[in-house]
Amino acid sequence: MRKILFILPLLFLSNCKDDDTINNCNFLIDVGVNASINLNLPEYSQLMFTSNTVYIANQGNAGVYVTNVGNGNYRAWDAADPNHVQSSCSFLQRDGVEVTCSCADENKYNLFTGQALGVQLPCGLKEYRVTVSGNNIVINN
Repeated sequence: MRKILFILPLLFLSNCKDDDTINNCNFLIDVGVNASINLNLPEYSQLMFTSNTVYIANQGNAGVYVTNVGNGNYRAWDAADPNHVQSSCSFLQRDGVEVTCSCADENKYNLFTGQALGVQLPCGLKEYRVTVSGNNIVINN
């Protein structure tokens, strides 16, 4: 019986790995987001069409991208790269429905899904809640 009590803890300890990866998706802080946009205004009218995106400054960590994903649905993403500490290179530059950081690794994400393109990354884009009411879109968390 003593042998079992001695061997059992050793089995548990031998199953621990020292190469476990830690997914650190804590680079972005939880900033209150509460933006309302009116699709009748010229600066937001392009959101009436699928695949179009607008940038809203002064919201979230680095602003918010809002994309029309079709069928009257919209998605909103933080404009900061979630896989980098906040810096000047972690702002995501938009090119169509893709955004890319200007850091050395040039992380790229899709604005339809929020997922990384190319290489697999631990964190996808930080998404915010979108509510549509007539011609108004409310983005919040």
